[in-house]
Amino acid sequence: MLLDMGAERVCDPTREGCVAMIDSVRELRELPDRFEAVRRATKKMAEARQEATELGRLRKLLIAELHDEGHSYGDIAKAVGLSRGRIHQIKQDGPAAEGAFLGSGSITVAIPVKRETIRSRPVVAVEDTDVASQLKDLAESFGLDCSTERIPVGGAIDLNRAGLIVVSGPRISPAIAEVLDQDPFIRFERDHDQVWTLVDRQTGQRYRSGQDQDPPRPNDTAYLGRLRRPDGLGDLIIFTGIHPQGSLGVAHLISTRIDELYRQAKTDRFSVIVGADYDPDTHSPTRVELLSPIYRHEAV
Repeated sequence: MLLDMGAERVCDPTREGCVAMIDSVRELRELPDRFEAVRRATKKMAEARQEATELGRLRKLLIAELHDEGHSYGDIAKAVGLSRGRIHQIKQDGPAAEGAFLGSGSITVAIPVKRETIRSRPVVAVEDTDVASQLKDLAESFGLDCSTERIPVGGAIDLNRAGLIVVSGPRISPAIAEVLDQDPFIRFERDHDQVWTLVDRQTGQRYRSGQDQDPPRPNDTAYLGRLRRPDGLGDLIIFTGIHPQGSLGVAHLISTRIDELYRQAKTDRFSVIVGADYDPDTHSPTRVELLSPIYRHEAV
């Protein structure tokens, strides 16, 4: 049973889900440690907000799919128990469906710590820090929580986590290299001169960074993909340039063309080679393009 509460409806408090919610609130209220009650209530509220955001995103997507299949908004409204005006409002104002490209609820952006060439100090590239900042802003614009962590020198990282975006490649981490090796369409290789190269397995085309050519040019080549986690229980996003400027190019691509990426890849496994021209002084991308098709791995 549903109770009409104006523009929306809420569940009948006699139903199982609502009873559980009321019991949960009562349990917190009765905790003798009120500090702990506040902590738990805060955590539950954050989880509820994340769930509401993702449910809103899913609802908007499903309405769009039903309409694309030929159902009128009036028919959809009647079938699901909402007004036609509310359906239109959800279509216009609900969380953007393409946010699901990044993940759901909470995401973590992992960037590498590298060993400085001259002084051998552990450092984080400025470009990677900018990448993390851009992704955090983008994620939060879609109602996602976003945190950043650093991959230590040596590349040890737990890849078996939900909502993980790794900005690193095979040179940094053996664990990441193993995940990248499963890609059936694109691979990282060291060329005859030991320079890292991206290879399109479908066409045989090889892509190097402009920095590694003679004379050097201000452009880089990068990888972007969603691949299966080592435990097989989920996926993670990996992207990296052959050099850090390429990673900035991918971040720019995701930030400005996420609707296109989502339209072609959804939340499925995929990979693509990205090219990025950049300003030689600031390293900011000046032009970003797809150098390969967006390969959908489900076709394999």
